[in-house]
Amino acid sequence: MDDQREAAETEPPSSGAAPARPLFPATVKDRERTAAFPQSERSRNFRRRHFPRASVEDWNDWRWQLRNRIRDLATLERVFTVSADERAAVLRHKGSLPVGITPYYASLFSADDAADPLRRTHIPVGDEYLHMPGESDDPLGEDHDAPVPGLVHRYPDRVLFLTTGFCSTYCRYCTRSRMVGGGGEYTFSLPQWQRAIDYIAAHPAIRDVLLSGGDPLTIATDKLEWLLSRLRAIPHVEFLRIGTKVPLVLPQRVTRDLVRMLRRYHPLWMSLHVTHPDELTPEVAESTARLADAGIPLGSQTVLLRGINDSVETMRTLMHGLLKLRVKPYYLYQCDPITGSAHFRTPVETGLAIIRGLRGHTTGYAVPHFVIDAPGGGGKIPLLPEYFAGRDGSDLLLRNFEGQLYRYPDPGAGGPCASG
Repeated sequence: MDDQREAAETEPPSSGAAPARPLFPATVKDRERTAAFPQSERSRNFRRRHFPRASVEDWNDWRWQLRNRIRDLATLERVFTVSADERAAVLRHKGSLPVGITPYYASLFSADDAADPLRRTHIPVGDEYLHMPGESDDPLGEDHDAPVPGLVHRYPDRVLFLTTGFCSTYCRYCTRSRMVGGGGEYTFSLPQWQRAIDYIAAHPAIRDVLLSGGDPLTIATDKLEWLLSRLRAIPHVEFLRIGTKVPLVLPQRVTRDLVRMLRRYHPLWMSLHVTHPDELTPEVAESTARLADAGIPLGSQTVLLRGINDSVETMRTLMHGLLKLRVKPYYLYQCDPITGSAHFRTPVETGLAIIRGLRGHTTGYAVPHFVIDAPGGGGKIPLLPEYFAGRDGSDLLLRNFEGQLYRYPDPGAGGPCASG
């Protein structure tokens, strides 16, 4: 059986008339002819070692990936060399935000190095249980701004629709750790969805609905379409957005059936939660290509994390990689002060230094907005390095990316141009 599986997975030998299928199909037409989801060598080796009974078809089935998530210490120890700190933290855990890692995403982690960037974001450590001043279970005050359960109405023209408490993987710095993964006080149901839909329909100022959670793309396709169709039927809702990490951690979920369904609800945008360049694999190249080819504009959202992506070099590599996948870098978030997140948070100056290291040194398309989502419900506040250096008479003094000063004529009130 293993020999048969090996043969099925091996590309046919190339001949002059029929070259082997490339790992990255070059065109939309090539991808349409390619029935199977691509599988990187790293994923293939991981599957053979840790899931030897799983076929290629199993591995590429997103439901199989969900059923076989790594969720307990025994499975972690079967796959990784678990440190004493990780082991104690997993055993100590209770309530929401459990361990949950898809086999595909686990294949990107180092098996032996507990300091591996992606591994650190998903396997608990003892620092998670240190609660520092200023931290909160709901640091953004979302519950305060929820007129009905699961719907946050903070900005005048848009709402955040929390569709589910389930994610395919659980990031340890999750802003909504209080409500995801079970074990908390939050529930999600169709009647709750309907209450949120009714609220949106009753408030004509709402023109933009962001679906988040949990992760909306973990919802079954027919059920997700039910929700999208009812939101699209509200006349004043102009466009829909989906916030998701699934194309990065469960790229097999981006099936052709899902994409065909999503494209029926344009204008539809998607924000992808991206953490590190190691996530930009052949599988992710395929999932993002399918979405982009369907006409869905893709933007990235990245949380700044200490020792994981907090250098200019790492961030530049990530942003350039995203652009090559047709994903526009959108937000770089200062890590929210969620309870137990101190070991992930950097000084704000780190984010400003990264923006300084990007702007002017690479294309502006690769420079995200650096923002703090203000604790207590203040919303997103952008931060920039200090490029405005003051005034000298009627001239504005500006500092460029090289630190040099330049003058811009700007008479302002009372200047020679002010009176006409």
